[in-house]
Amino acid sequence: MEQNNHKFLLRKLFFSTLYISSFTFGGGFVIVTFMKRKFVDELHWLTEQEMLDMTALAQSSPGAIAVNASILVGWHMAGALGAAVAVLGTILPPMLILSVISLFYAAFASNPYVALVLKGMQAGVAAVILDVVCGLGQNVVKEKKLLSLCIMAAAFIATFVFDVNVVYIILAAGLIGLLRVYLPLKGGRKK
Repeated sequence: MEQNNHKFLLRKLFFSTLYISSFTFGGGFVIVTFMKRKFVDELHWLTEQEMLDMTALAQSSPGAIAVNASILVGWHMAGALGAAVAVLGTILPPMLILSVISLFYAAFASNPYVALVLKGMQAGVAAVILDVVCGLGQNVVKEKKLLSLCIMAAAFIATFVFDVNVVYIILAAGLIGLLRVYLPLKGGRKK
């Protein structure tokens, strides 16, 4: 019985990531919205905090955020085999689409209708990314922790006002997180 549940879980994981990846256009942060809706809101496999943590890990790790997030969700649900199944479901749609596009690249590149469709998709992608930013930012605001709010505000200012590379922002935020965890242990916790 347990083996059937495991097979069902792997099958559900594969088809969920395949579906999400098939309808995700515009980059990695778009997939985070779909993953949250599927794995947090619909299937209840993850909590919002776990999804937020996985998004931070996926973004700060080398590689595509979609693949990184799939690895983390798959690993969380079913270990190494779950990670492999989730990655396979995530990479199949773009691999197939890009293979077809590469065969007909010249025709696609010069077609004005394709250019118009892509322009329209850019606007939709921008809206989805804004949705992700607002949703994740809302979670930070709900925590009501001054340090988290300051880090978020500083990250926005560094990005949009001073054009600081996102890698430095992630490293600085990670360092602050480490200090936040390490310093209370070093000095002893007050109860």
